[in-house]
Amino acid sequence: MRRPQPTATERTLHEDDFIVSKTDLKGRIIYGNKMFIKLSGYSEEELLNKPHSILRHPDMPKVIFKLLWERLHDGKEIFAYVKNLCKDGAYYWVLANVTVTFDIQGNARDYHSVRRKPSARALEVIKPLYEKLLAEERSGGMEASERLLKKILDEKGVEYDEFILGLQ
Repeated sequence: MRRPQPTATERTLHEDDFIVSKTDLKGRIIYGNKMFIKLSGYSEEELLNKPHSILRHPDMPKVIFKLLWERLHDGKEIFAYVKNLCKDGAYYWVLANVTVTFDIQGNARDYHSVRRKPSARALEVIKPLYEKLLAEERSGGMEASERLLKKILDEKGVEYDEFILGLQ
């Protein structure tokens, strides 16, 4: 599947909209609710069994996804602000909560993500932060971006979760 060319068209969620999707342990989409399908611009058939990363906007710093995967592999949930890319090149911002679904033996079965509209206040902080992280990533790699994020959080005296949840 060819990646769409990003455009300046932004789509926004309503306050009561929720996007829900599930992926297998490799990040392939196994379920998407109607809002997810509609907003993405893809058909259900185009989404199922595809990597969730087909929605990854190039403005997203890779360090955020590194953190996401680390948390999930440790069996922990994560909240993250994410800019997603639609099939037609438009984009939309979400506050994502991604959790691990465990089977009755306690083994990870899949990942479940619920996304909602981020606050304007949060995006005022996140957009320039992600621009800085991405610039750092482009010049010094993901490790440089990771160091910068840690430095910013240390300067604020907060852990990642406290910072993210405090913005909403």
